[in-house]
Amino acid sequence: MKPNPGMKSKLLSYGCAAILLGSASFLALAADNKETIAQTPGGISYVSGGVGDESIDRLNMMASEFNLKLVFAMKSGNYVSDVRVVIIDAKGKTILDTTSAGPWLLTRLPAGNYQIVASFAGKAEKRQVAVGATKLSTIDFRWAAE
Repeated sequence: MKPNPGMKSKLLSYGCAAILLGSASFLALAADNKETIAQTPGGISYVSGGVGDESIDRLNMMASEFNLKLVFAMKSGNYVSDVRVVIIDAKGKTILDTTSAGPWLLTRLPAGNYQIVASFAGKAEKRQVAVGATKLSTIDFRWAAE
């Protein structure tokens, strides 16, 4: 039987369409999972998010992997995002400098004492915290007005 050039191009078209559809599905799944664990060059793991119930559920499921949880809100109780977070160790070295994508930021730090500076709308809040090796510590940051 002689090969049919039309048949080859049809099969090639179907194959390309299948690849494109598969890629689109993969990208959609990746976009849905915005809470990706990042790591600093110094080895500090962190993740932020918490916008919406699904995001909060995902972060709650991940919480056991971390030992510090930061929560950002107004004094009225409304959560805020786009909070700049700087964590400084006891030696004065900045070990994390990032902007939180949501009202929650989870991080895994070596046990020790830290200063945390969280800035929102030009207003900085500072906290001193002692972090243990395994237990999750939660620190709230509240701002009076935007």
